[in-house]
Amino acid sequence: RHSMEKVTQTQVAVAAAAAAGVAAWWYFSQGKPKGPQKVAILDAGAQYGKLIDRRVRELNVESEVVPLDTPPSKLKGNYGAIIISGGPGSCYAADAPAFDPAVLEMGIPVLGVCYGYQLLNHVCGGKVEKAEKREDRQEAIQVESSSTLYHGLGKTQTVLLTHGDSVTKLAPGFAATGWAGGGHVVALENAEKRLYGVQFHPEVDLTEHGIAMVKNFLFRVARLGGSYTPKSRHQAALDEIREAVGSKDILVLVSGGVDSSVCAALCREAIGPARVHAIHVDHGFMRLHESDTVKVALGKVGIDLHVVNCTSDFARAGTTTQKGKKIGPLIEAIAPEDKRMIIGDTFMTVTEAAVASLKLDPNNVYLAQGTLRPDLIESGSHLASSKADVIKTHHNDTALVRKLRDEGKIVEPLKDYHKDEVRALGKGLGLPKHLVWRQPFPGPGLAIRVLCSDGTRPETLTAAEVSKVRALIAKASDMPLSFTVLPVRTVGVQGDCRSYKAAIALSLPGTTDVAKVDWPGLFAIARQIPSEVPNVSRTCFMFGDPVEQGAPGSEDVTATVCSQPVVDQLRQADHVVSTVMLKHNLHHELSQVPVVLFPASFGVKGNRSVALRPFITRDFMTGTPAVPGKDVPFAALREWVKGVQDVEGISKVVYDLTAKPPGTTEWE
Repeated sequence: RHSMEKVTQTQVAVAAAAAAGVAAWWYFSQGKPKGPQKVAILDAGAQYGKLIDRRVRELNVESEVVPLDTPPSKLKGNYGAIIISGGPGSCYAADAPAFDPAVLEMGIPVLGVCYGYQLLNHVCGGKVEKAEKREDRQEAIQVESSSTLYHGLGKTQTVLLTHGDSVTKLAPGFAATGWAGGGHVVALENAEKRLYGVQFHPEVDLTEHGIAMVKNFLFRVARLGGSYTPKSRHQAALDEIREAVGSKDILVLVSGGVDSSVCAALCREAIGPARVHAIHVDHGFMRLHESDTVKVALGKVGIDLHVVNCTSDFARAGTTTQKGKKIGPLIEAIAPEDKRMIIGDTFMTVTEAAVASLKLDPNNVYLAQGTLRPDLIESGSHLASSKADVIKTHHNDTALVRKLRDEGKIVEPLKDYHKDEVRALGKGLGLPKHLVWRQPFPGPGLAIRVLCSDGTRPETLTAAEVSKVRALIAKASDMPLSFTVLPVRTVGVQGDCRSYKAAIALSLPGTTDVAKVDWPGLFAIARQIPSEVPNVSRTCFMFGDPVEQGAPGSEDVTATVCSQPVVDQLRQADHVVSTVMLKHNLHHELSQVPVVLFPASFGVKGNRSVALRPFITRDFMTGTPAVPGKDVPFAALREWVKGVQDVEGISKVVYDLTAKPPGTTEWE
């Protein structure tokens, strides 16, 4: 999985196809495939919908994402297969997204994924009901290996299940082909009509052989040819920039991360350096020495970066929500979405001032951003999905940005890309290796890695839920584990919807060395708790002396805002982690390592605590926590913990054990 990030985009596609089996043409010998060769992906609002599109393209089949309510007349004759995506709704609800059942009677092969699976069964006369408990985790399921969908695969498959509804009665003519724990059905098919459905997500990395299932559907069921060769994405991005801006100039906001750096390099190549004006906004929430490093690095590839220090502007900034509510200033903001909106909108107002300072004509300038597909999906942008739920507002997809986009004043050449694809493009553009492989860093910077609080403990779990967590831990492990509910809430993604729920911290006697911890056992508990107690979206391991729920100080909270002293405290902890990563050469192995400051003091007045979130992903839509001793050397982990504990004012250090889903990569 990790090695795929180090190869070109073409190699990624080839490797993906090879991993699924032999080439598509091997499947049939009777000449050129007939009929439409394009796949329609009916969008029901999935967080992973665009990943389906990507997986299909990687198998050299053309695809197009279209609305769920697309009429049969627009599908028949134009598409050779249909995939219905997942989504946050219930197919039996009064407000369920519109869908024409006649789509299933056209004779076109259909694969329903998650919501699409439930919709397929519901429309065809089966029954779908709310499940006793929702699932947001990897799970081993049993499949009917004689099914065409699972050709060449074993009977046991590890898949990602994210659902709150379940099929309780099969539609007439359908047979079950997949079963989860307890025997409940998670896959079905009507082979005669070529209608297939899976409750899990074959498009994500967490479904280990998902691409093989997609390939079986495309080539064995739909019998598509797999001969589509997309236009060079590099050339397509250049053409898009040139067509959009014409003879006008481009202003690029450069954070220093790979996304905005690749965007700047593309713009420079597309229209020449004289018409590209690159600005780096230092909002006061950058990593240690970040702005200076960015300027030097981009200067080496011919990009003259203007650095604008706006620390005080951001601290004082406020904004107005879409509902007309005034929020801010940022220095007093507590809610994570408020902080994101203020920072995103202030980026835009700062840009306007920068245009004026450079004596650029605002009517003759386009704004270029390195917005990626996952940013748009998590922000609920219609460019990614017409029905996706908002998980978190990205600074480059706020209401103001959408307004500028609607006015045609923004160029986003990477909006159909995922992180690994951007890295491949950056490498092709000749960007320095250290810039291409920089750890992802959010545009709002450290501001959204500080969990703010007014000093009061938020409502998290009920006494009954706490008792259930305690019983689950006791049953799941023989380790002498203590646990406590952290006095914070964190953002998650559960069932394609945003969640803002509790976090649990497990701990062992303080003398336990990291090499002697049963990490597989801890990860198993972390997978189970959110499934059994849905109001928990994140589980961590706490280093040092154990902390038991209800113990003195366990619920103490320090008032915290994004002031410079607070941000400096996080900046020091972040620098410790970054330095250790460089020492142990972990930048290629770990996709992202957010360092989060949260306001739990654990009885030490004025103190806070730090969460480490080492994360592994290829698609940046799903992923797994890095495993100590496997992905993170024990020596590096010890250095992380010791170094962060030595930062003044830090009480505890925790290690995030949570996969995505149910927890997002960031805590906010």
